[in-house]
Amino acid sequence: MSHPSVEDIKTGSRGLRGTLVEGLADPVTGSLSFEDQRLVKFHGSYQQDDRDLRDERRRQKLEPAHQFMIRIRAPGGVYTPQQWLKLDAIATTWANHSLRVTTRQTFQFHGVVKRDLKATMQAINAAALDTISACGDVNRNVLAASNPRLSRLHAEVYGWAKRLSEAFLPRTRAYYEIWLDHEKLADSGQEEEPIYGKAYLPRKFKMAVAVPPHNDVDVFANDFGLVAIVDDDGALAGFNVLIGGGMGATHGDPKTYPRLASVIGFVPPERVLKIAEAAIVVQRDLGDRVERKHARFKYTIDDHGLEAIVAQMEAHAGFALEPARPFRFERNGDAFGWTRGEDGRWHLTLSLPCGRIADLPGADLLTGLREIARVHQGEFRLTANQNLVIAGVPEAERARIEDLVARHGLDVAGRAPTALARHAVACVALPTCALAMAEAERYLPDFTAKLQPLLEKHGLAEAPILLRISGCPNGCSRPYLGEIALVGKAPGRYNLMLGADHRGQRLNTLYRENITELQILAELEPLFERYAADRRPGEGFGDFLVRTGVVDIPAKDRRAAITIESTLVEEPA
Repeated sequence: MSHPSVEDIKTGSRGLRGTLVEGLADPVTGSLSFEDQRLVKFHGSYQQDDRDLRDERRRQKLEPAHQFMIRIRAPGGVYTPQQWLKLDAIATTWANHSLRVTTRQTFQFHGVVKRDLKATMQAINAAALDTISACGDVNRNVLAASNPRLSRLHAEVYGWAKRLSEAFLPRTRAYYEIWLDHEKLADSGQEEEPIYGKAYLPRKFKMAVAVPPHNDVDVFANDFGLVAIVDDDGALAGFNVLIGGGMGATHGDPKTYPRLASVIGFVPPERVLKIAEAAIVVQRDLGDRVERKHARFKYTIDDHGLEAIVAQMEAHAGFALEPARPFRFERNGDAFGWTRGEDGRWHLTLSLPCGRIADLPGADLLTGLREIARVHQGEFRLTANQNLVIAGVPEAERARIEDLVARHGLDVAGRAPTALARHAVACVALPTCALAMAEAERYLPDFTAKLQPLLEKHGLAEAPILLRISGCPNGCSRPYLGEIALVGKAPGRYNLMLGADHRGQRLNTLYRENITELQILAELEPLFERYAADRRPGEGFGDFLVRTGVVDIPAKDRRAAITIESTLVEEPA
């Protein structure tokens, strides 16, 4: 049976409504129709099934164990303690008793069954949150720097992430009618979408706002990025604009590839929304609507040429970009432990392996953070590296927060004792992701446990090597920016990628294809030995591999890294 194309589904959906109301009410199956499975993404949810149970249920002639993932829209990843407690209640009432921090600074719930989907959505709304555009062919959750030290600048950047998110929400009222039972107005299903149009975008669109010197959002991995530029007084002067980043690829398809965003110019704050809208509109009009694997903004840019795309953006915005201004990134991870902000309040960054907040043996993370939320006087910030900042802690409350952190096993030393584990990132993968070819989240602890003795053997126990694992080449864990990355090829087999840097400004490259864990460890140990013996002071593992010729970065990726570097402030001698 052939299905309609995604483009036809969107244009015929009556503003993303489809038959979702009827499908949700159908008690016979736990699944939605093919068409509604595509539409529900725009409402922040994916239909999945437990792949661990798939074969057994097939043998029993049962339909798959259908369930839904729900993703929150929370630009900048900021939550109040009251919101945290309500999300905790949702996780323990309708989901699988865990909160999952994503690489886009938000939460996912897993394991929600169809009959509970609407109640869960309504509970999210009662927490003054929503899931609109958290998935689908629209602008997704907007990332913002979570660096807690720069209090005033962080607040401004967070404000811009919120403005970008709100400005590019779909205008359809479908979400409110379907999930919140709002009254249908006369033009229901006929609302104008002045930015997206009836077919919305060809594929998802991602935005991020970074604050040098920390590239904690991996801004070059986004379709549209902003890099904050400050004036001599430390005030926000405006933003450098980046376009065309993206991590997704397909094994064996050379037309698909990861790409770093290109720096195209500078805008003052009052022009940010216009240039962002221009990027979306150009992608809406020129993006590939035939081959979805080739439909991201990065391919549109490469197919038409960067200069032509920038010219069209400037024409739509009604102004020319100013020349990009110098900036410099030092790293792209998180800084753990306590930090004092400019405003005098304290911020504690905790490592959450794979971003999974659940009660585990020896560490009751979900319970512990529930207890903290009951007394915390600040806010919670999720990072783009799946970690958590307990932010805005008054001096007088530090001791109480520290006690709760230690009592519930939330401390960094207890949860992630090594530099490798603290900085590692993995996607969910099996058993719920339909695209996963290999394990990622469930495999990460085992793999780091086997890699760590090799590092210790060569005196590299605390070397901050950036490891990322992805269950497939689509790259939700941003594997192509890892100094070491495993990209799933088949159960127990991965492509080994090496050579990215610690600033998120250079892609890695394929080192060995389709190999097993034993082969991966055998490949890495001699490289660790060479690194330990021959590295320069302060030289990262990825930089060492490139400098010594162990990995050969493709010419186009070298050119991209050099182009980015030319915009940066000169390194200190």
